[in-house]
Amino acid sequence: MMKILYIFILLFSFKLFGQGIPNPSVYKESYKEFEEMLSGKVTPSFKRAVFITENAYMNNTLDYNAFNQTISFYADLCAKVAKQGKLAYNESDIEKVKKYWAVFLLMTDSIPFAIDSSRYFVTKPFKYDFEDFWGEKDWRKMFVTKLLETNTGNCHSLPFLYKILCEELGVKAWLSMAPNHTYIKLWTKKTGWFNTELTSGYFPIDAWIMASGYIHLTAVQNRVFMDTLSLKQSIAVSLTDLAKGFERKFGDSDLDFVVKCADLALEHYPLYTNALILRAETIKKQFEAKMKAYGAKYPADIFNIPEAKKLFDDMEKLYFHIHEIGYRTMPKEMYIAWLAELNQEREKYTNTKVISNFKSTDNK
Repeated sequence: MMKILYIFILLFSFKLFGQGIPNPSVYKESYKEFEEMLSGKVTPSFKRAVFITENAYMNNTLDYNAFNQTISFYADLCAKVAKQGKLAYNESDIEKVKKYWAVFLLMTDSIPFAIDSSRYFVTKPFKYDFEDFWGEKDWRKMFVTKLLETNTGNCHSLPFLYKILCEELGVKAWLSMAPNHTYIKLWTKKTGWFNTELTSGYFPIDAWIMASGYIHLTAVQNRVFMDTLSLKQSIAVSLTDLAKGFERKFGDSDLDFVVKCADLALEHYPLYTNALILRAETIKKQFEAKMKAYGAKYPADIFNIPEAKKLFDDMEKLYFHIHEIGYRTMPKEMYIAWLAELNQEREKYTNTKVISNFKSTDNK
């Protein structure tokens, strides 16, 4: 069993890091698949959306069968944990709670699994990767495939994997947004809604997330942050990632494609700030290209050109809208401090009711 596991992961590693030749057509094909999922022509799948986004950046070198096998392998382990688990939870949705607990345990702790009467293997917990955590130098830092390969991820890939594994087990898990951050929301009969934070492996209360996460009250009232995302909204998040990956790979070579992706994402998730910002900044680049083409020194110099004036007006409206709905930029230094507090002070902000949900009867 241990030898088979090692060979399987090695095979996946080989597939992950082969990047091939950059090809814009891969992105166009990926966009079509997103369009079909969001329009209902094909069954929407968050797992598939995540894969095609990452595969496009890797120039179509990833193997979907290998990806599925890896996900299935971890889901099977979670199912075993859930089946054997004995929780002090006594509501009728106990089987769902066991699955939530099993995925959380697998991702945050080491779990031994018996091979036979004399041998076993131990899983490795997934850890937070503090190096280039926003993927500024290497966009692959954001990937679930990178997380599966290295057992290290960030606030993007960790909740993505949690959601995918829950869906493989037949239970719902919802993505939720904070500035520059993604986490998981779950619901149980005993506690109602609660937050699951994979970066720290704990369950922060809403008040702490709002107070410490640079979240403006207006953004909460407008459901920009701290709300649950539907399946199509979650897919729109991956579509925005597709556009960002294209931008990283091909620069400003096709700004219309980036806007096209952002527009489709916003059609299904109008308040997604990353897509709004991406669209605004891309339109800004298009306007600046017009200024350069006409030799304009100031924006007003080309306001007599209808296309240029429209770009400028659209850009201004978007930036105003982004601010109006409550978005505020979270400085990188503040985000780093927030992450440190997540790990060092987690006892202060944890939802104790959730801890009691996940308490094993074996620990009494």
